Amino acid sequence: MGKYGGAKTRTTVCLSDGAIFLAGAFMSLTLVWSYFSLFSPSFTFTFNGLRHGGEPVQCSGLNMQLDPSEPGFYDDPDLSYSIEKSITNWDEKRHEWFKSHPSFKPGSENRILMVTGSQSSPCKNPIGDHLLLRCFKNKVDYARIHGHEIFYSNALLHPKMNSYWAKLPVVKAAMLAHPEAEWIWWVDSDAIFTDMEFKPPLHRYRQHNLVVHGWPNIIYDKPSWTALNAGVFLIRNCQWSMDLIDTWKSMGPVSPDYKKWGPIQRSIFKDKLFPESDDQTALIYLLYKHKELYYPKIYLEGEYYLQGYWIGVVDGFANVTERYLEMEREDDTLRRRHAEKVSERYGAFREERFLKGEFGGRGSRRRAFVTHFTGCQPCSGDHNPSYDGDTCWNEMIRALNFADNQVMRVYGHVHSDLSKTSPLQPLPFDYPNEAW
Repeated sequence: MGKYGGAKTRTTVCLSDGAIFLAGAFMSLTLVWSYFSLFSPSFTFTFNGLRHGGEPVQCSGLNMQLDPSEPGFYDDPDLSYSIEKSITNWDEKRHEWFKSHPSFKPGSENRILMVTGSQSSPCKNPIGDHLLLRCFKNKVDYARIHGHEIFYSNALLHPKMNSYWAKLPVVKAAMLAHPEAEWIWWVDSDAIFTDMEFKPPLHRYRQHNLVVHGWPNIIYDKPSWTALNAGVFLIRNCQWSMDLIDTWKSMGPVSPDYKKWGPIQRSIFKDKLFPESDDQTALIYLLYKHKELYYPKIYLEGEYYLQGYWIGVVDGFANVTERYLEMEREDDTLRRRHAEKVSERYGAFREERFLKGEFGGRGSRRRAFVTHFTGCQPCSGDHNPSYDGDTCWNEMIRALNFADNQVMRVYGHVHSDLSKTSPLQPLPFDYPNEAW
Protein backbone atom coordinates (compact mmCIF):
# COMPACT_ATOMS: atom_id res chain seq x y z
CA MET A 1 0.00 0.00 0.00
CA GLY A 2 1.42 3.33 -0.99
CA LYS A 3 2.01 5.95 1.65
CA TYR A 4 0.49 9.37 1.72
CA GLY A 5 2.37 11.57 -0.68
CA GLY A 6 3.81 8.56 -2.46
CA ALA A 7 5.41 10.62 -5.22
CA LYS A 8 8.73 9.25 -6.36
CA THR A 9 11.61 11.67 -5.86
CA ARG A 10 12.39 13.31 -9.16
CA THR A 11 15.60 15.15 -9.97
CA THR A 12 14.43 18.46 -11.32
CA VAL A 13 16.91 21.04 -12.56
CA CYS A 14 16.38 24.75 -12.21
CA LEU A 15 18.75 26.32 -14.80
CA SER A 16 18.85 29.92 -15.80
CA ASP A 17 19.26 30.88 -19.45
CA GLY A 18 22.83 30.90 -20.69
CA ALA A 19 24.31 29.23 -17.62
CA ILE A 20 26.63 27.07 -19.72
CA PHE A 21 29.13 26.49 -16.98
CA LEU A 22 26.45 25.40 -14.53
CA ALA A 23 24.91 23.15 -17.18
CA GLY A 24 28.24 21.44 -17.75
CA ALA A 25 28.76 21.05 -14.04
CA PHE A 26 25.30 19.59 -13.75
CA MET A 27 25.99 17.03 -16.47
CA SER A 28 29.17 15.97 -14.74
CA LEU A 29 27.37 15.68 -11.45
CA THR A 30 24.60 13.67 -13.10
CA LEU A 31 27.13 11.17 -14.46
CA VAL A 32 28.69 10.76 -11.03
CA TRP A 33 25.27 10.45 -9.38
CA SER A 34 24.09 7.89 -11.98
CA TYR A 35 27.18 5.78 -11.37
CA PHE A 36 26.66 6.02 -7.62
CA SER A 37 22.98 5.12 -7.85
CA LEU A 38 23.84 1.84 -9.58
CA PHE A 39 25.48 0.72 -6.37
CA SER A 40 23.10 2.46 -3.96
CA PRO A 41 19.49 2.12 -5.23
CA SER A 42 18.09 3.90 -2.18
CA PHE A 43 20.12 7.04 -2.82
CA THR A 44 17.99 10.06 -3.75
CA PHE A 45 18.97 13.55 -4.75
CA THR A 46 16.88 16.71 -4.69
CA PHE A 47 17.75 20.10 -6.12
CA ASN A 48 16.50 23.31 -4.63
CA GLY A 49 16.27 26.50 -6.61
CA LEU A 50 15.69 30.07 -5.45
CA ARG A 51 12.73 32.32 -6.00
CA HIS A 52 13.34 36.01 -6.53
CA GLY A 53 14.34 37.41 -3.16
CA GLY A 54 16.21 34.26 -2.11
CA GLU A 55 13.21 32.18 -0.94
CA PRO A 56 13.93 28.46 -1.45
CA VAL A 57 11.88 26.48 -3.95
CA GLN A 58 11.60 22.71 -3.57
CA CYS A 59 11.68 21.11 -7.01
CA SER A 60 10.36 17.68 -6.02
CA GLY A 61 7.57 16.11 -3.98
CA LEU A 62 4.13 17.46 -3.12
CA ASN A 63 3.51 21.10 -3.88
CA MET A 64 1.11 22.27 -1.17
CA GLN A 65 1.45 25.96 -2.09
CA LEU A 66 0.20 25.64 -5.67
CA ASP A 67 -3.47 26.40 -6.27
CA PRO A 68 -4.12 27.83 -9.76
CA SER A 69 -6.15 31.02 -9.97
CA GLU A 70 -8.33 29.64 -12.78
CA PRO A 71 -11.84 28.78 -11.58
CA GLY A 72 -12.39 25.20 -10.48
CA PHE A 73 -15.22 23.28 -8.85
CA TYR A 74 -14.52 24.94 -5.49
CA ASP A 75 -15.42 28.29 -7.08
CA ASP A 76 -18.92 27.10 -7.97
CA PRO A 77 -21.35 28.81 -5.52
CA ASP A 78 -23.76 25.90 -5.94
CA LEU A 79 -21.24 23.38 -4.56
CA SER A 80 -22.42 22.39 -1.09
CA TYR A 81 -20.74 20.42 1.67
CA SER A 82 -24.16 19.83 3.25
CA ILE A 83 -25.45 16.28 3.60
CA GLU A 84 -28.78 17.53 2.26
CA LYS A 85 -27.50 18.53 -1.19
CA SER A 86 -26.23 16.10 -3.81
CA ILE A 87 -22.88 16.19 -5.58
CA THR A 88 -22.76 15.38 -9.29
CA ASN A 89 -19.86 14.57 -11.63
CA TRP A 90 -17.50 14.11 -8.70
CA ASP A 91 -15.20 11.76 -10.61
CA GLU A 92 -14.73 14.40 -13.32
CA LYS A 93 -14.19 17.12 -10.72
CA ARG A 94 -11.47 15.09 -9.00
CA HIS A 95 -9.85 14.36 -12.36
CA GLU A 96 -9.68 18.07 -13.17
CA TRP A 97 -8.31 18.83 -9.71
CA PHE A 98 -5.45 16.38 -10.23
CA LYS A 99 -4.70 17.96 -13.61
CA SER A 100 -4.23 21.35 -11.95
CA HIS A 101 -2.38 19.85 -8.94
CA PRO A 102 -0.14 17.26 -10.65
CA SER A 103 2.22 16.71 -7.71
CA PHE A 104 -0.60 14.91 -5.86
CA LYS A 105 -1.26 12.36 -8.59
CA PRO A 106 1.59 9.88 -7.96
CA GLY A 107 0.52 7.43 -5.27
CA SER A 108 -3.03 8.78 -5.15
CA GLU A 109 -4.64 5.40 -5.90
CA ASN A 110 -3.78 4.20 -2.39
CA ARG A 111 -3.92 7.47 -0.46
CA ILE A 112 -6.04 7.33 2.71
CA LEU A 113 -7.57 9.99 4.92
CA MET A 114 -8.65 8.62 8.29
CA VAL A 115 -11.75 10.30 9.74
CA THR A 116 -13.04 9.94 13.29
CA GLY A 117 -14.76 12.04 15.92
CA SER A 118 -16.76 12.34 19.10
CA GLN A 119 -19.40 14.54 20.71
CA SER A 120 -18.86 18.26 21.31
CA SER A 121 -19.78 18.30 25.01
CA PRO A 122 -17.80 16.90 27.98
CA CYS A 123 -18.43 13.27 28.81
CA LYS A 124 -20.85 12.31 31.58
CA ASN A 125 -18.79 9.26 32.45
CA PRO A 126 -15.93 10.46 34.74
CA ILE A 127 -13.33 8.46 32.79
CA GLY A 128 -14.92 9.11 29.39
CA ASP A 129 -12.84 12.09 28.24
CA HIS A 130 -9.63 10.30 29.21
CA LEU A 131 -10.66 7.20 27.27
CA LEU A 132 -11.60 9.24 24.18
CA LEU A 133 -8.27 11.07 24.34
CA ARG A 134 -6.38 7.80 24.47
CA CYS A 135 -8.50 6.31 21.69
CA PHE A 136 -7.65 9.32 19.54
CA LYS A 137 -3.95 8.97 20.38
CA ASN A 138 -4.19 5.36 19.25
CA LYS A 139 -5.54 6.43 15.84
CA VAL A 140 -2.94 9.19 15.49
CA ASP A 141 -0.19 6.67 16.24
CA TYR A 142 -1.47 4.27 13.59
CA ALA A 143 -1.90 7.03 11.00
CA ARG A 144 1.59 8.44 11.67
CA ILE A 145 3.27 5.05 11.38
CA HIS A 146 1.61 4.36 8.02
CA GLY A 147 1.72 7.84 6.54
CA HIS A 148 -2.02 8.61 6.59
CA GLU A 149 -3.53 11.97 7.34
CA ILE A 150 -6.26 12.12 9.98
CA PHE A 151 -9.24 14.39 10.53
CA TYR A 152 -11.07 14.55 13.86
CA SER A 153 -14.50 16.14 14.22
CA ASN A 154 -16.13 16.86 17.56
CA ALA A 155 -19.08 18.87 16.25
CA LEU A 156 -22.25 17.95 14.41
CA LEU A 157 -22.24 19.04 10.77
CA HIS A 158 -26.02 18.73 10.70
CA PRO A 159 -28.20 19.23 13.80
CA LYS A 160 -30.50 16.31 12.98
CA MET A 161 -27.77 13.85 12.01
CA ASN A 162 -26.58 12.95 15.48
CA SER A 163 -25.46 9.80 17.26
CA TYR A 164 -24.55 7.02 14.81
CA TRP A 165 -25.79 9.11 11.85
CA ALA A 166 -23.25 11.89 12.52
CA LYS A 167 -20.56 10.09 10.53
CA LEU A 168 -22.22 10.53 7.14
CA PRO A 169 -22.06 14.36 6.98
CA VAL A 170 -18.41 14.24 8.09
CA VAL A 171 -17.46 11.59 5.54
CA LYS A 172 -19.09 13.52 2.70
CA ALA A 173 -17.41 16.79 3.73
CA ALA A 174 -14.07 14.99 3.99
CA MET A 175 -14.43 13.69 0.43
CA LEU A 176 -14.97 17.22 -0.85
CA ALA A 177 -12.17 18.71 1.24
CA HIS A 178 -9.68 16.00 0.22
CA PRO A 179 -9.96 15.23 -3.51
CA GLU A 180 -6.36 13.97 -3.31
CA ALA A 181 -7.44 11.02 -1.09
CA GLU A 182 -8.71 7.89 -2.82
CA TRP A 183 -10.10 6.36 0.37
CA ILE A 184 -11.87 7.86 3.37
CA TRP A 185 -11.44 5.58 6.37
CA TRP A 186 -14.11 6.10 9.01
CA VAL A 187 -13.20 4.74 12.47
CA ASP A 188 -15.59 5.04 15.43
CA SER A 189 -14.24 6.76 18.53
CA ASP A 190 -14.48 3.53 20.55
CA ALA A 191 -12.61 1.42 17.99
CA ILE A 192 -8.96 0.77 18.85
CA PHE A 193 -6.17 -0.35 16.54
CA THR A 194 -4.66 -3.37 18.27
CA ASP A 195 -2.30 -4.40 15.48
CA MET A 196 -0.20 -1.37 14.63
CA GLU A 197 1.71 -3.23 11.88
CA PHE A 198 -1.16 -4.53 9.78
CA LYS A 199 -2.31 -2.65 6.68
CA PRO A 200 -5.62 -3.21 4.88
CA PRO A 201 -4.98 -5.12 1.63
CA LEU A 202 -6.13 -2.35 -0.73
CA HIS A 203 -5.23 -4.44 -3.77
CA ARG A 204 -8.08 -6.77 -2.77
CA TYR A 205 -10.58 -3.91 -3.07
CA ARG A 206 -9.66 -2.63 -6.53
CA GLN A 207 -13.13 -3.37 -7.92
CA HIS A 208 -15.02 -2.19 -4.82
CA ASN A 209 -16.02 1.17 -3.41
CA LEU A 210 -17.00 0.30 0.16
CA VAL A 211 -15.22 -2.10 2.53
CA VAL A 212 -16.96 -3.10 5.73
CA HIS A 213 -16.64 -6.04 8.12
CA GLY A 214 -19.49 -8.46 7.52
CA TRP A 215 -20.86 -11.81 6.39
CA PRO A 216 -23.03 -12.32 3.27
CA ASN A 217 -24.82 -15.40 4.62
CA ILE A 218 -26.11 -13.47 7.64
CA ILE A 219 -27.49 -10.79 5.34
CA TYR A 220 -29.22 -13.04 2.83
CA ASP A 221 -29.82 -16.40 4.52
CA LYS A 222 -30.88 -15.31 8.02
CA PRO A 223 -31.19 -11.51 7.95
CA SER A 224 -29.70 -9.86 11.02
CA TRP A 225 -28.95 -6.26 11.90
CA THR A 226 -25.48 -7.41 13.03
CA ALA A 227 -24.61 -8.93 9.64
CA LEU A 228 -22.05 -6.16 9.26
CA ASN A 229 -20.63 -3.40 11.45
CA ALA A 230 -20.73 0.16 10.14
CA GLY A 231 -18.43 1.53 12.86
CA VAL A 232 -15.31 1.03 10.75
CA PHE A 233 -15.32 1.25 6.96
CA LEU A 234 -13.28 2.31 3.95
CA ILE A 235 -15.20 4.23 1.29
CA ARG A 236 -13.76 5.25 -2.06
CA ASN A 237 -13.77 8.94 -2.86
CA CYS A 238 -15.92 8.73 -6.00
CA GLN A 239 -19.37 9.53 -7.42
CA TRP A 240 -20.69 6.05 -6.57
CA SER A 241 -19.98 6.77 -2.91
CA MET A 242 -21.60 10.19 -3.10
CA ASP A 243 -24.72 8.53 -4.51
CA LEU A 244 -24.62 5.84 -1.82
CA ILE A 245 -24.47 8.48 0.92
CA ASP A 246 -27.47 10.25 -0.64
CA THR A 247 -29.49 7.02 -0.53
CA TRP A 248 -28.14 5.94 2.86
CA LYS A 249 -29.03 9.25 4.51
CA SER A 250 -32.60 9.02 3.16
CA MET A 251 -33.29 6.55 6.00
CA GLY A 252 -31.79 8.93 8.57
CA PRO A 253 -33.13 11.84 10.66
CA VAL A 254 -32.58 14.34 7.84
CA SER A 255 -35.30 12.59 5.83
CA PRO A 256 -38.99 13.48 6.25
CA ASP A 257 -39.67 9.71 6.09
CA TYR A 258 -37.30 8.89 8.95
CA LYS A 259 -39.95 7.60 11.35
CA LYS A 260 -41.27 5.01 8.92
CA TRP A 261 -37.88 3.37 8.39
CA GLY A 262 -37.49 1.93 11.88
CA PRO A 263 -40.57 -0.31 11.62
CA ILE A 264 -39.61 -1.33 8.07
CA GLN A 265 -36.14 -2.38 9.22
CA ARG A 266 -37.49 -4.29 12.21
CA SER A 267 -39.98 -6.15 9.99
CA ILE A 268 -37.02 -7.66 8.10
CA PHE A 269 -34.32 -7.83 10.76
CA LYS A 270 -36.17 -9.41 13.67
CA ASP A 271 -33.22 -9.15 16.08
CA LYS A 272 -32.92 -5.36 15.79
CA LEU A 273 -32.89 -4.09 19.37
CA PHE A 274 -34.24 -0.55 19.10
CA PRO A 275 -37.16 0.93 17.15
CA GLU A 276 -35.60 3.86 15.32
CA SER A 277 -33.73 3.60 12.03
CA ASP A 278 -29.95 3.41 12.42
CA ASP A 279 -27.10 3.70 9.93
CA GLN A 280 -25.96 0.09 10.23
CA THR A 281 -29.35 -1.50 9.65
CA ALA A 282 -29.98 1.00 6.84
CA LEU A 283 -26.84 -0.18 5.03
CA ILE A 284 -27.76 -3.83 5.51
CA TYR A 285 -31.25 -3.02 4.20
CA LEU A 286 -29.76 -1.61 0.97
CA LEU A 287 -27.67 -4.76 0.51
CA TYR A 288 -30.63 -6.99 1.29
CA LYS A 289 -33.21 -5.22 -0.89
CA HIS A 290 -30.96 -4.10 -3.74
CA LYS A 291 -28.33 -6.81 -3.95
CA GLU A 292 -27.76 -6.43 -7.71
CA LEU A 293 -27.06 -2.71 -7.27
CA TYR A 294 -24.87 -2.62 -4.16
CA TYR A 295 -23.35 -6.05 -3.52
CA PRO A 296 -20.95 -5.96 -6.51
CA LYS A 297 -19.33 -2.78 -5.17
CA ILE A 298 -19.38 -3.51 -1.43
CA TYR A 299 -16.68 -5.80 -0.05
CA LEU A 300 -17.75 -7.66 3.09
CA GLU A 301 -14.41 -8.33 4.77
CA GLY A 302 -14.29 -11.36 7.04
CA GLU A 303 -10.72 -12.65 6.67
CA TYR A 304 -9.32 -10.34 9.34
CA TYR A 305 -10.75 -8.12 12.05
CA LEU A 306 -11.43 -4.87 10.21
CA GLN A 307 -13.35 -4.50 13.43
CA GLY A 308 -13.49 -7.19 16.07
CA TYR A 309 -16.03 -7.26 18.88
CA TRP A 310 -14.07 -6.74 22.08
CA ILE A 311 -15.71 -9.64 23.90
CA GLY A 312 -13.53 -12.58 22.91
CA VAL A 313 -10.61 -10.42 21.74
CA VAL A 314 -9.16 -8.87 24.90
CA ASP A 315 -9.09 -12.21 26.71
CA GLY A 316 -6.58 -13.43 24.14
CA PHE A 317 -4.04 -10.62 24.55
CA ALA A 318 -1.67 -12.69 26.70
CA ASN A 319 -1.62 -15.63 24.27
CA VAL A 320 -1.20 -13.51 21.15
CA THR A 321 1.57 -11.48 22.83
CA GLU A 322 3.47 -14.67 23.55
CA ARG A 323 3.04 -15.84 19.93
CA TYR A 324 4.52 -12.59 18.64
CA LEU A 325 7.42 -12.80 21.10
CA GLU A 326 8.11 -16.32 19.85
CA MET A 327 8.40 -14.95 16.32
CA GLU A 328 10.92 -12.42 17.59
CA ARG A 329 12.92 -15.03 19.45
CA GLU A 330 13.07 -17.08 16.28
CA ASP A 331 14.31 -14.30 14.00
CA ASP A 332 16.54 -11.50 15.25
CA THR A 333 15.44 -9.23 12.39
CA LEU A 334 12.30 -8.50 14.39
CA ARG A 335 14.34 -7.70 17.50
CA ARG A 336 16.48 -5.13 15.74
CA ARG A 337 16.17 -1.56 16.96
CA HIS A 338 15.02 0.85 14.28
CA ALA A 339 13.55 4.27 13.69
CA GLU A 340 9.77 4.57 13.71
CA LYS A 341 9.74 5.89 10.12
CA VAL A 342 10.83 2.47 8.82
CA SER A 343 8.48 0.41 10.99
CA GLU A 344 6.52 -0.73 7.95
CA ARG A 345 9.55 -2.68 6.75
CA TYR A 346 9.52 -4.84 9.90
CA GLY A 347 5.76 -5.33 9.74
CA ALA A 348 6.11 -6.52 6.14
CA PHE A 349 8.91 -8.88 7.18
CA ARG A 350 6.77 -10.41 9.95
CA GLU A 351 3.90 -10.75 7.48
CA GLU A 352 6.02 -12.61 4.92
CA ARG A 353 8.04 -14.68 7.36
CA PHE A 354 5.39 -15.75 9.87
CA LEU A 355 1.84 -14.63 9.01
CA LYS A 356 1.42 -15.11 5.27
CA GLY A 357 -1.90 -16.83 4.60
CA GLU A 358 -2.93 -16.60 8.26
CA PHE A 359 -6.53 -15.40 8.63
CA GLY A 360 -7.59 -13.34 11.62
CA GLY A 361 -10.15 -14.42 14.16
CA ARG A 362 -10.43 -16.38 17.36
CA GLY A 363 -7.41 -18.63 17.89
CA SER A 364 -5.46 -17.01 15.06
CA ARG A 365 -1.75 -16.23 15.34
CA ARG A 366 -2.63 -12.73 14.22
CA ARG A 367 -3.44 -9.86 16.53
CA ALA A 368 -6.91 -8.45 16.00
CA PHE A 369 -6.45 -5.49 13.67
CA VAL A 370 -9.18 -3.31 15.24
CA THR A 371 -10.91 -4.03 18.54
CA HIS A 372 -14.30 -2.33 18.72
CA PHE A 373 -15.83 -1.64 22.11
CA THR A 374 -19.37 -1.76 20.78
CA GLY A 375 -21.94 -1.32 23.52
CA CYS A 376 -19.55 0.21 26.04
CA GLN A 377 -20.43 3.90 25.39
CA PRO A 378 -17.29 5.22 27.17
CA CYS A 379 -18.43 8.86 27.05
CA SER A 380 -22.04 8.61 28.19
CA GLY A 381 -21.44 5.56 30.37
CA ASP A 382 -24.75 4.11 29.17
CA HIS A 383 -23.23 0.74 28.44
CA ASN A 384 -24.97 -2.47 27.46
CA PRO A 385 -26.57 -3.81 30.67
CA SER A 386 -25.31 -7.33 29.94
CA TYR A 387 -21.92 -6.34 31.40
CA ASP A 388 -20.85 -3.76 33.95
CA GLY A 389 -19.13 -0.49 33.17
CA ASP A 390 -15.92 -1.28 35.02
CA THR A 391 -15.39 -4.26 32.74
CA CYS A 392 -15.68 -1.95 29.71
CA TRP A 393 -13.33 0.72 31.01
CA ASN A 394 -10.74 -1.73 32.36
CA GLU A 395 -10.68 -3.72 29.13
CA MET A 396 -10.39 -0.55 27.06
CA ILE A 397 -7.33 0.43 29.11
CA ARG A 398 -5.82 -3.01 28.53
CA ALA A 399 -6.48 -2.80 24.77
CA LEU A 400 -4.98 0.70 24.58
CA ASN A 401 -1.86 -0.39 26.47
CA PHE A 402 -1.59 -3.52 24.34
CA ALA A 403 -1.54 -1.31 21.23
CA ASP A 404 0.70 1.29 22.88
CA ASN A 405 3.34 -1.36 23.59
CA GLN A 406 3.72 -1.82 19.83
CA VAL A 407 4.26 1.93 19.44
CA MET A 408 6.41 2.66 22.48
CA ARG A 409 8.73 -0.27 21.89
CA VAL A 410 10.37 1.80 19.13
CA TYR A 411 10.92 4.45 21.81
CA GLY A 412 12.62 1.91 24.06
CA HIS A 413 9.83 1.38 26.61
CA VAL A 414 6.72 -0.78 27.13
CA HIS A 415 3.94 -1.32 29.65
CA SER A 416 4.94 -4.34 31.72
CA ASP A 417 1.37 -4.58 33.06
CA LEU A 418 -1.44 -3.88 30.57
CA SER A 419 -3.72 -2.69 33.35
CA LYS A 420 -1.32 0.14 34.25
CA THR A 421 -0.70 2.97 31.81
CA SER A 422 2.22 4.56 33.61
CA PRO A 423 5.10 4.33 34.27
CA LEU A 424 6.61 2.45 31.34
CA GLN A 425 9.55 0.11 31.70
CA PRO A 426 12.78 0.43 29.64
CA LEU A 427 13.57 -2.54 27.41
CA PRO A 428 16.88 -4.42 27.44
CA PHE A 429 18.84 -4.35 24.18
CA ASP A 430 17.94 -7.80 22.79
CA TYR A 431 14.42 -8.12 24.16
CA PRO A 432 12.74 -10.64 24.25
CA ASN A 433 15.86 -12.83 24.09
CA GLU A 434 17.41 -10.78 26.86
CA ALA A 435 15.51 -10.96 30.14
CA TRP A 436 14.06 -7.90 31.87
